[in-house]
Amino acid sequence: MTKTKKSEFRANEYVVYPAHGVGQIVSIEEQEIAGLKLELSVISFEKEKMTLRVPTNKAVTVGMRSLSSPEIVDKALATLKGKARVKRAMWSRRAQEYEQKINSGDLLAIAEVVRDLHRSDDQREQSYSERQLYEAALERLTREVAAVAGGDEVIAQKQVNDVLVSRAA
Repeated sequence: MTKTKKSEFRANEYVVYPAHGVGQIVSIEEQEIAGLKLELSVISFEKEKMTLRVPTNKAVTVGMRSLSSPEIVDKALATLKGKARVKRAMWSRRAQEYEQKINSGDLLAIAEVVRDLHRSDDQREQSYSERQLYEAALERLTREVAAVAGGDEVIAQKQVNDVLVSRAA
């Protein structure tokens, strides 16, 4: 006996999947897997050329959520203006924490990573792993800012960069 609870997500809606960022639900379909009928949300991540199928009844438990509200986006951009808080722990421990924040899917946590790892031109060079984490967090942040604004990632990228540069000035 399978209980079918109506999914809170709809086709063509943009959602945030914690491990992959912003994706669009292409369709909601039913498939039989191992003898069980499952309702699946089919999510397309265009940048990565990836399609993910998530059982609708597990969507919330895996952390899938709707896009942030414009107020949360404003808070995230305000977070970028703050002073970087770099803990004095070993780099491996900090890198692990940054990775967890990025994969949490929480926009404010991702903004904290961008803020903490951002380097202005006059600061020391970033290590390869710092740069990788920074770019991953920056991409997630700008993608969600763009999706909430309903559009262009280039405009969102400029908006985020302007906030980061104004902080350094």
